[in-house]
Amino acid sequence: MSSDSTIPLGAPPAAPSNKTAVTLIVPAIIGCAISAGIGVYGSIHEPTNLAVNVAGFSSPLTVKVWLATLAFTFAVVQLVSALVMYGKLPIKAPSWIGTLHRWSGRVAFLAAVPVAMHCLYALGFSTYDTRTMIHSALGTFFFGAFTTKMLVLTKKGTPGWALPLLGGLVFTALAGLFISSSLWYFTTFGVKI
Repeated sequence: MSSDSTIPLGAPPAAPSNKTAVTLIVPAIIGCAISAGIGVYGSIHEPTNLAVNVAGFSSPLTVKVWLATLAFTFAVVQLVSALVMYGKLPIKAPSWIGTLHRWSGRVAFLAAVPVAMHCLYALGFSTYDTRTMIHSALGTFFFGAFTTKMLVLTKKGTPGWALPLLGGLVFTALAGLFISSSLWYFTTFGVKI
């Protein structure tokens, strides 16, 4: 047997403290509320089918497709830089990797916002086929997961697994959005500007 100062072999791990649970649960509730709010708004809002085009692009849809591609590209930079920072790739982390990680995330988010605004305002939450239903659900999930990750990011006492998990959820949602929109567009209509 062991003394009072050590944990005996086979003992169950200590339960997370209430502080740790609050650190994760409150941001998760806020993220769920964001997702639900976006989903409800997209469902009840009457789509306008109006969108703003940008000079140099053939249509508002191509603007959306290319901005989504930009967001996904910077999300890949986020993923790779995170893997380098966490020592999961066999390269030494350069001193600037944290800056690259933060800025690539900012650019990815900033590129995703006008796409989401276009989707919500012009198209709404669509369920008329499987692809658009999945795309709409992923869009609402992405912004909730992103909100949760950003709220947890600055919290002290966050478990070590939380940020990689939340970052993975954000990346997975954005990858699904890219596949169900930009990649689908490029493979259906070709690469156009």
